[in-house]
Amino acid sequence: MKKIVVLMMAVVFAVIGCVACAAPAAQPETASESAAATGAASDGEGLVFGFTTITNSNEFMVKIQKGIEDKCAELGIEVICNDPDMDANKQISQVESFIAQGVDAIIMDPCDADASSPAVTKAQEAGIPIINVNSVTTTAPDVFVGSRDEESSELAIEFIAEKLGSKGNLCMIHGNPGQSAEIKRSDGAYTVLEKYPDMTLLAEDTAHWSREEAMALTENWIQSYGDQINAIFSQNDEMVMGALKAAENNNMKENMIIVGVDAIPDALQAVKDGRLDATVFQDAYGQATMAVEMAYKMVKGEEVEAETYVPFQLVTIDNVDNYLE
Repeated sequence: MKKIVVLMMAVVFAVIGCVACAAPAAQPETASESAAATGAASDGEGLVFGFTTITNSNEFMVKIQKGIEDKCAELGIEVICNDPDMDANKQISQVESFIAQGVDAIIMDPCDADASSPAVTKAQEAGIPIINVNSVTTTAPDVFVGSRDEESSELAIEFIAEKLGSKGNLCMIHGNPGQSAEIKRSDGAYTVLEKYPDMTLLAEDTAHWSREEAMALTENWIQSYGDQINAIFSQNDEMVMGALKAAENNNMKENMIIVGVDAIPDALQAVKDGRLDATVFQDAYGQATMAVEMAYKMVKGEEVEAETYVPFQLVTIDNVDNYLE
């Protein structure tokens, strides 16, 4: 796992192409670099960042917050972490609180692409750098760090199509409606399904990123469709673990292909054990540490790219050992 993250970060840094206006304190500076950094912090001491997540009831989101906290600690930055529990209005209030506290930068994993957008506007009007991590808003932040969510579902559906011989019935479990990952992962799935006329989207519904809701939803589908279900695609691994449990409880898994997204530890172990067919790795920790780096560079007065993307990777029984910690 560590090898993967290191390699991924190396690729990302190569792509970013940031123009460094000042070197870190431990490195020599040219006169021009020193001048460009005038008034900016030479290290993180005294800086305060605010971070508002989507929810900490989700293992993937917990990894993001861990990355934020670890990178801030490494740089000597104090970080205030808030959990709006998937409530965009609460998230906006948290950003308003960060502004009132005079934080130096705000990092946000938006609850909703539209409903969380006012938080971006408020931060920008206050002159505080705002970085979106993992999810997007319709109002552009100063910087976005994440992955192209449609890529995850494209990899998943292509894998399912291959396993089914391009023919069969698929059910899709959606995340929280209106959240950018749900929108883009849906779009990616629909795009790939158009290539396979003999594959049918038998049913689709939301389980709000919840393992328990996904288990109940899958139970209902099994009761309604039985062995007509050939595959299930879940837009995250929390939900896929619920779907897997329901399929196993009803002795249906042997005849189903089940795939999730995020490569959380539970899902990776299920792939390793031969229970889950595949997941799609998203580097939550790497996205988080990169978001802190971008915020730090902005506070220091350095130029950064507006968007940084970390690729997804398909994880199957053949390569799962590379991702297990």
